[in-house]
Amino acid sequence: MWTGVGDALGRARSGGDHVLILGIETATAQVSVAIGGHEGVLGSFEVCRGRRHAETLAPAIEFLCAQAQIGLDEIGVVAVDVGPGLFTGMRVGLATAKAIAQARRLPMIGISSLDLVAFPLRHGNRPIVAVVDARKDEVFWGVYRPVPGGVQRESDPAVGSIDEVVADVVARGLDPLFVGDGALRHADRLVADAGGEIADQFLAHPSAAPLVQLAHAQALREQWVNPWEIQPLYLRPPDAQINWSTRDTGRRGS
Repeated sequence: MWTGVGDALGRARSGGDHVLILGIETATAQVSVAIGGHEGVLGSFEVCRGRRHAETLAPAIEFLCAQAQIGLDEIGVVAVDVGPGLFTGMRVGLATAKAIAQARRLPMIGISSLDLVAFPLRHGNRPIVAVVDARKDEVFWGVYRPVPGGVQRESDPAVGSIDEVVADVVARGLDPLFVGDGALRHADRLVADAGGEIADQFLAHPSAAPLVQLAHAQALREQWVNPWEIQPLYLRPPDAQINWSTRDTGRRGS
């Protein structure tokens, strides 16, 4: 739990359901930011071309605040997608979110990208398999089921090949709805070998809008943490660590 003091935290606690949340999502190819609270999502910005996360994120936040006529001094909580996802994008989002929270003494809430992909399908009655492209011929995935008010995770987040996803779905006996950019990339294989259907393309990326919605529910229960307690969910070593390990092995062998 957050243990700091300050005007911003006081507003978050005393404001109850009126707390405003800034959501930052950069774990995939999409950059997404949103602001919302008890009135729902008040504004959002999304772009999914170029993968220029570092160049896009700060101007996107500034633009969104201006259009929504909300200053950062009115924000009570910063929410961020903690992954799994693409390493560079995740680092940009996490660093920016933490910088804002630390500068303004704000609590934070971290939510998984797989939760964010599954959440928009909460009104259906089929099992949901969120599949996010991990590159290197791998995907991140998780199994969910709709429950009143949201979705419930049925498995821990995992990383592996599409063969492993198919095996997992078949072993569980599911007739699922697959969602995510990884599901779109491997759509033919998933439908042919695991059954089920593929969700619409516009749901392929995690979005800051459901991030704000999910974070608001947690904020009402004061389920926030210090900025330094937010940790990325990588599921596999970063590329730089893999490359350095290979390089060290090569040096020892030479």
